[in-house]
Amino acid sequence: MIELLYWTTPNGHKIVIALEELGLPYRITPVNISTGEQFKPDFLKVSPNNRIPAIIDHAPEDGGRPLPVFESGAILEYLADKTGKLLPHRRRPRFEALQWLYWQMGGLGPMAGQAHHFLHYAPEDVAYAKDRYVKEANRLYGVLDRRLADRDFVGGDFSIADIAIYPWVRSHARHGQDLGEFPGIRRWYDALGARPSVIRTYEIADTINKAPTVSKEAHSILFGQTATSHTARDGAAS
Repeated sequence: MIELLYWTTPNGHKIVIALEELGLPYRITPVNISTGEQFKPDFLKVSPNNRIPAIIDHAPEDGGRPLPVFESGAILEYLADKTGKLLPHRRRPRFEALQWLYWQMGGLGPMAGQAHHFLHYAPEDVAYAKDRYVKEANRLYGVLDRRLADRDFVGGDFSIADIAIYPWVRSHARHGQDLGEFPGIRRWYDALGARPSVIRTYEIADTINKAPTVSKEAHSILFGQTATSHTARDGAAS
């Protein structure tokens, strides 16, 4: 049994898609990041970076105690290795997929996330920041579009790389991007969106988070955290 500590963000969606694709038994433990549940001591024991998602594998291969894993890319790689699916074993195709997984983790996710933030959440209209991150997101969409111009999936066969990228591209409008400019992505996006695992993931999300807007209180929790944020929050709650 995999326990998934989850909230309805692109990084959280990745893991649900993977679990659905792999057919692993799992249960979801919601961690409402808008109310500060990511700062609770029990969650921090699993995810010291106070970010979702994280998993606890209650049946690890070594037969030992439950194994926690945090960071969505590491979780995807762990689940793929556990099942022998969605990531090739042979070196060349394995790293063809992994390099695109890391491209999402180090590029598309952070840059599109900044575009999203400055377009929709920043309390001030910072024209330079919006222009900077929307353009960088556009550049990265272009990289992905060229990759998909002559292939069905980013890393050869369907893999955890596609799973990692899809939830971020799903928010393309929030990144200031128009998929009409990217025919390779559009074709890939439509194909992935029709997969039962993807459909099921967003159905689950709708049952968990029924108020996806960010309130003023949630804004103060989600943004502007410092090294002592969780300590201050824990102290205020005790």
